[in-house]
Amino acid sequence: MKKIQIGQSDIVSSQIALGCMRMADLGVNKASEVIETAIDSGINFFDHADIYGSGQSEIIFSQALKNSDISRDDLIIQSKCGIRDGFYDFSKDHIIHSVEGILERLDTDYLDILALHRPDALIEPTEVAEAFYQLKKSGKVNYFGVSNFSTSHVDLLQQALFDKLVVNQLQFGLKHAGMVAHNMNVNMENETGINRDGAVLDHMRMKNITIQAWSPFQYGYFDGVFIDHPDFIKLNNSLEKLAQKYHVTKNGIAIAWISRHPANIQTIIGTMNTGRIKEVTDASDVVLTRQEWYELYQAAGFNLL
Repeated sequence: MKKIQIGQSDIVSSQIALGCMRMADLGVNKASEVIETAIDSGINFFDHADIYGSGQSEIIFSQALKNSDISRDDLIIQSKCGIRDGFYDFSKDHIIHSVEGILERLDTDYLDILALHRPDALIEPTEVAEAFYQLKKSGKVNYFGVSNFSTSHVDLLQQALFDKLVVNQLQFGLKHAGMVAHNMNVNMENETGINRDGAVLDHMRMKNITIQAWSPFQYGYFDGVFIDHPDFIKLNNSLEKLAQKYHVTKNGIAIAWISRHPANIQTIIGTMNTGRIKEVTDASDVVLTRQEWYELYQAAGFNLL
């Protein structure tokens, strides 16, 4: 599998990561199988959040690791914090307390990356900076990032930090590609031309912050999966044609479309199905041609002018 450097860090990671949100639904033995399959398939990056399964996903993950021969040193572990019951909280005390809980549940001494989960309207950048500095100095977190942040949110926070942010998690895929589409509809009076994110894709590239694509198979906001969906026949036909050409599956081609973008986007897949992990990673070496990339883009419903 292709390896990428994560932001301005020394982390070299698999371009595909495993999101562990659904791991709380597994038993320890099944979770061990999932982790081992991911590792055997070339994945070394695992994404968590303190709210996944109300913390149970992290507990199952740590128990599953103990149940395997996998070393913590061979893994890149990221977790996120900041979402509470009914509100967001980026206060210094909450960030530090959250990390202590994450480390306890994961049974590890450190996180490779800590990301702030969703923008807190009441954020005090200097307070976040103090929390990050304390966590870095104590060896509990090596690098920091954000999730679902706009360009202005990133810049507001970055100006107060001692360390460079290295990741920004954003929803992205064939049916959620607005941050690509609006760039090709500049100054057009149409729906696609509306810039809703402050040109976040270009901005992250300029700042050398790795975009992590979440929910790559979803259309809308958790409305469903577009693979084999009867409402997206044209897209699925295009995916199937390329799947046959490259001897992989439609799921694999959908991820290859993301990986083909020159931003070196890291895709987070959230499946706990070992067969699905294999079929996606089996396509990790597929490099779509420029024509194929645009064919899928248009089949997904985006027009070229």
